[in-house]
Amino acid sequence: MNKKKNKFRFLKLSLKLIGVLLFCFIIYFVWDIRMPTPPIDERFSLEQYKRIEVAPNHFVVGNCWLKKNDYGIWEMYIEGEPYERGLIYGVLSKELIEKQEIHFVNQINEIVPNRFTLFFLKMFVAWFNRDIDQYVPEENLTEIYGVSQSFSNKYNYIAPKYYRILNYHAAHDIGHALKDLSLVGCTSFSVNNNLSADSSLLIARNFDFYMGDEFAEDKLILFVKPSEGYGFSSYSWAGLTGVVSGMNEKGLTVTLNASKSEIPTGAKDPISLLAREILQYAANIKEAIAIAEKRSVFVSESLLIGSSEDNKSIVIEKSPKKMDVYDANEELVVCANHYQSSVFLNDSTNILNIKNSDSKYRFDRLTQLLQQNYPIDILKATQILRDKKGMNDEFIGYGNPKAINQLIAHHSIVFKPHQQLFWVSTTPYQLGNFIGYNLTDVLTKKNISDNTYIDSLTITPDDFLKSDDYKKYELFKKIKQRIQKLVLLNIPFSLNDTQEKQFIQTNPKSYITYMTLGEYYEKLGDYNKAISYYQTSLNHSVASRDEEDIIIKKIETCQKQINKNGI
Repeated sequence: MNKKKNKFRFLKLSLKLIGVLLFCFIIYFVWDIRMPTPPIDERFSLEQYKRIEVAPNHFVVGNCWLKKNDYGIWEMYIEGEPYERGLIYGVLSKELIEKQEIHFVNQINEIVPNRFTLFFLKMFVAWFNRDIDQYVPEENLTEIYGVSQSFSNKYNYIAPKYYRILNYHAAHDIGHALKDLSLVGCTSFSVNNNLSADSSLLIARNFDFYMGDEFAEDKLILFVKPSEGYGFSSYSWAGLTGVVSGMNEKGLTVTLNASKSEIPTGAKDPISLLAREILQYAANIKEAIAIAEKRSVFVSESLLIGSSEDNKSIVIEKSPKKMDVYDANEELVVCANHYQSSVFLNDSTNILNIKNSDSKYRFDRLTQLLQQNYPIDILKATQILRDKKGMNDEFIGYGNPKAINQLIAHHSIVFKPHQQLFWVSTTPYQLGNFIGYNLTDVLTKKNISDNTYIDSLTITPDDFLKSDDYKKYELFKKIKQRIQKLVLLNIPFSLNDTQEKQFIQTNPKSYITYMTLGEYYEKLGDYNKAISYYQTSLNHSVASRDEEDIIIKKIETCQKQINKNGI
């Protein structure tokens, strides 16, 4: 009896000790990840900026403004000191910022449906990014803090406003560090001289950052005239002060392409904020490289830099440990999601990335399309960005990651730096109109009363939008998402035989169709049918060796279940 009591006392004592240690850890954890407020200019406060609605979806705060154009794209102009810009940014776009955060959090909840895993991920991100402010320039921190004042209180349970938005600026980095989530996979190119229709520099890119259809609904073109540095424009979403695609008044462009990263050990400067610093403070390639050299990043990234002053483009290839510049001194630069410079040629991570991912295939397909279409003008550039086929025009199904246009892009953009012109895609994906802007005109506020974009520069939508195949693809995507929610979230969904055949007919040439049905039947426990669909998917054009390995492992898992159950 005494032994039992002693065991019980020991158990209680152990549980108390564990509880005390856990409490101490939480206290230490919260203390260690606290984020100090950056220095702010006390001349500016949230209360002094009142937003005035001058027309439906058109707001002004002093000289700054936000409006929605006829194509559903939001346009915003801000100016002034860093904290002032941030405050005005937040006041002008408060509802847009809140909407984007809702979509972002909802998508994360879908990607990581398990509550415990989500809690663990939140704690990991908090710990991982605990000293991120030490790597971000003070100007960026101050501007971000200003924007955060207009953030919603709805998600304070995740983290305080300032800490949340700072972490959101690292979403692009985290997205491609966690490669299995397939959030990022971009393609870009630059042509010049004989390869360009008017002999001047042309840069184009697809930004395949996918956080769900809703996240991509409200795109934002941001025009900034800062108190220091150069005026610039960037294309992304509300709440982001960093840059993923942009051009400054000196004719310097920056676009980001993710590369394969090892698992990072700690946060550094988010790549979008490095791109922003380059765009704001670099007039040429030499200055862009100097800025990139002094910043530490926590993922691997290619920054395609186009320069009007240098009349060429280069690629800054940067990883957490090293950096090199790919400068071919040629009229053509092609960039996908692997490195090309000498420093990285023998890098094991880069070699495996080229071998096992879809990056090299897209690189080769883009090169092929360019060679078939020289010299390249704006129309040809947009057609290349919209291309949905594989090598030698093989049809590989819609939405295949091998394609230049994977039908997931947040946006596409084309730059003509010498002319200060750029074109942005409108929804959906790269298929809608491309609308053109003159950066100098907007920064000098010549076009504010009418359209900010220039009507005569508009490029018409892709004919694919009018096709039956497009309607089928949209249905395919909806059913695929329902199956994924069943598999990941256990949200009930079922297909009868007729519906199953209809789903196949929506995208019959895509391996994704059959892989999705394999996952559906594996979830239902029909392992024989799952294996049949997985094997069928392997008979189609699978995106990469990594993807093939995943499908093969799924087949092995199903076979083990069959053997275990004696079926």
